[in-house]
Amino acid sequence: MKKEIIIYTISDSLGGTSRKLLAAVTAQYPDLIFDNRHRFPFVTKKEELLEILQDALKDNAVVITTLVDDGLARLAREFSQANGLAYLDLLHPFFEIIEQKTGERPIEVPGVIHRLDTEYFNKISAIEFAVKYDDGKNPQGFLDSDIVLLGVSRTSKTPLSIYLANKGYKVSNLPLIPEIPLPQILDKVDRKRLIGLICEPDKLAKVRNNRLDSLGLSHSSSYTDVNKIYEEIEYSEAVFKKYQAHVINMTDKSIEETAYLIEEHLKGLN
Repeated sequence: MKKEIIIYTISDSLGGTSRKLLAAVTAQYPDLIFDNRHRFPFVTKKEELLEILQDALKDNAVVITTLVDDGLARLAREFSQANGLAYLDLLHPFFEIIEQKTGERPIEVPGVIHRLDTEYFNKISAIEFAVKYDDGKNPQGFLDSDIVLLGVSRTSKTPLSIYLANKGYKVSNLPLIPEIPLPQILDKVDRKRLIGLICEPDKLAKVRNNRLDSLGLSHSSSYTDVNKIYEEIEYSEAVFKKYQAHVINMTDKSIEETAYLIEEHLKGLN
């Protein structure tokens, strides 16, 4: 039976920082169960914080805080030290280092990172763009794209588009199908913005089989036939060569890794 750890996350804003850390940490412990049902955003009063900490003590929980308010953070730290509560403050140790280095103190305003600034609206606009120009729906969008992803079916074009859109890039993508002519507008797209995605045929066949399984569909089609997939890959490679696209092999890469490589490629163009 797997061991379970109860996690309390407490924030005076949304608490997204602690969730990201927790996701990174839990991935390293596949044999443990991390129970993070106890999430407390927008905690701004000492009385409320004390009640949460007392409950955490009863549950023998690990407490993770992202409290920018120094008074609240100090209260959580002192309570935890006095009662032997496992406690991790994600912000103030770093604040203290910065103060030692520069003499500057934080402004202690919760939720600053989530303010509706220009960057936020640009991100929303980029996501809407990615949805609008997904899967070759409207090739005209290629001309306004920061990135145009090309690849055969199931080479992660759509999830990669959305991931990059969350970083502010306007991304469109086009599925490469040998039987369907390429849109003529592709000839007008800046070659430096074209990214070709490729995957080993055997791996691609498994991905497609899994996709059909999830949809409850039969595998008796050329969609999962390895020989047909080889032909599709050869066709895509010919397209990449014709349009001088920058090619990335997706076979053993995550979306995050591929996005990083694309960003590095774009930086090299500037």
